[in-house]
This record gives sequence, structure tokens and C-alpha cells, in this order.
Amino acid sequence: MEISQDSPVPSQMTTDLSIIIVDDMQFSRAVLKQALSKSGYTDLRLADSANACLQMLNERCADVVLADWVMPEMNGLELTNAIRQLDEECNRYTSIILFTGREGNEAMQEAFERGIDDYLTKPVDEMELAARVFAAGRISTLQNTLLETASALSAANAHLEELSTTDSLTGLGNRRYLTQQLEDYLMECRNRGGGVCLALVDVDKFRDINDQYGHDVGDEVLVGLSRRLRRAVRPTDIVVRTGSDEFGIIMHYTDPDAFRASVFDRVVGSVSQRSVQTSEGDIPVTISMGVDCYMGDKSQPLPELQKMMAAADERLFRAKEAGRNRVFTE
Repeated sequence: MEISQDSPVPSQMTTDLSIIIVDDMQFSRAVLKQALSKSGYTDLRLADSANACLQMLNERCADVVLADWVMPEMNGLELTNAIRQLDEECNRYTSIILFTGREGNEAMQEAFERGIDDYLTKPVDEMELAARVFAAGRISTLQNTLLETASALSAANAHLEELSTTDSLTGLGNRRYLTQQLEDYLMECRNRGGGVCLALVDVDKFRDINDQYGHDVGDEVLVGLSRRLRRAVRPTDIVVRTGSDEFGIIMHYTDPDAFRASVFDRVVGSVSQRSVQTSEGDIPVTISMGVDCYMGDKSQPLPELQKMMAAADERLFRAKEAGRNRVFTE
């Protein structure tokens, strides 16, 4: 490959870009490397084939790939497709410049439609080469900055979403999470059948525990109780903390005939059968529970989310009025 040297390269174009030169002709690779080295580029890797270039990119990304269009096994356009696929998988952007002896607008149009960033015809002018590489480097830097920013925003939004649906004390979902999941299950019952139960749980006389032992120990009780509730239900059931001393349980049944109301008595029993261990010793704890269920009864309309929660809350109130350790399902 010949490179004309009409004028010196401006020093401000010197960068620390990572560049891969791909050409099956050793002489062409050497000429391009020498020209870019004179322009101040130092991170230069040479590949004698498209596959070698892809291997280099898998080992370490590059800002700019300079590739010959005509190469055996995989040409420059096929390499461009492979790099774009790799960029997509790695959430990166690599600027691609093809150089070739082909002339005409049709060749240029085809190259840009296939995803290249720039196009040079042989013989390559040294000044133009340095300028085009510099511009391609700016494109990749800008694109990667945008990708990193978008990724950071996505991660931050996901974290905020997690915080907005998670109880910080117990690690369970919160009331918002409960309403989201209950709405999803009701929608599934409407579309596919099945049943869903909502149980609202309240710790009996929890204020007395806080008054006697302090709020820190009260928090220990809530954490211990959350673990106990989690173990008392199926792995697929959802347990959340909906308030200070209140919890919620969602149970979904694809086969309503598999449902047994006695499951809630067992949950209440498993909580009260032994005291919760705290830093101030073992503290006995009981709970009250109000339950509302829809078990695919076609004679009754599917309940609305708010009505279902109101029904479970009303039964919880009656359970607490009736005394400690009670379950009301009707």
C-alpha cells in the first residue's frame, strides 16, 4: 500500500486511541502502522485476518479498527457485521474504517449501509489517514460515553425501583410490591384461571414489646418474625412487610382444588409455637390474620385488588378484636 505524504500531521491529532489494523498483506499493515506511528499513535495492534482481529477484540477492546475491504475467508464488510455483533453483546462501540481500491458511490453507499464509520480509497494520504482515525476515535469515545451513561442510569433506576419495593429492615417486599404482585396474580386468574389468596398479618400487642424492650429489640422481633413467616409458606408464596408491625402473604394456585384453608392456621401456629430470640432474650410472639381468597369460582366475579385488600383488612380487624392468635377467612 502506498501512502502519499503531502503535508505533515498536526500534533494536536496525537491521541492514545487503541487501534487495530487488519490486512492480509504484511506490507500494507507495516505501511499503515508506520504512518500512524509518525502521527503519534502508540497503541497499535496488527491482525493478518478478520478472525485474528476478532480474537484481539475479545481479549481487549479497541477504539478504531482499520480494515481492508478485500481479504480471504472474511472480507471487511463481513468483519464489520461481526464487530457490530460483538459490540452489541459487550455494550460497546468500535469505530470502523474500511480502505480499498474500489471506487464509485455505489461501493461507498454499500459500505456505510453495512455499518462502517468511514471509508478510504487507496492510495491513502497520510494526513487524511490521521485525520480520519482521529475523527473515528472521537465517534467511538462519544458513543461509549453515551453507552456508559445509559448503563449507569439503567442501574440507578433499577436500584431505585428495588428500593421502592423493598422493606429496608427485613429485606422483604413492601406494600407497593404486594399490590404489584397481587394485581399480576389477579390478571393471571382472569386470563388463565386458578386462584389467589391474600392474607394480612398483624403482630399481637406489638406496641407492648416496643414499650417494654425498646424499638431496637422490636426490630429484632420483626426480622425474626419475617424469617419465620417466610419458612412457614411455600417457596413460591410471597411474603411482604406492609407496615410497622404488619405483613402480607400472597398465595397463588394454578389448581384451586389444591387449596386448603387450614394452611393459614398452620402459618399462625408455626409463628406462635416458640418465642423469637432477641438480644434481650426470648420473646413470645403471636399474630392475627385476615384472609380473602378467590378460588376460580365462575359464579362469582373476579375481585378487584382494592376490594380484596379491604376484605382481608376487615377480617384482620375482627381477628384482633376476637383476641390473640386468630385467623378469620370469612
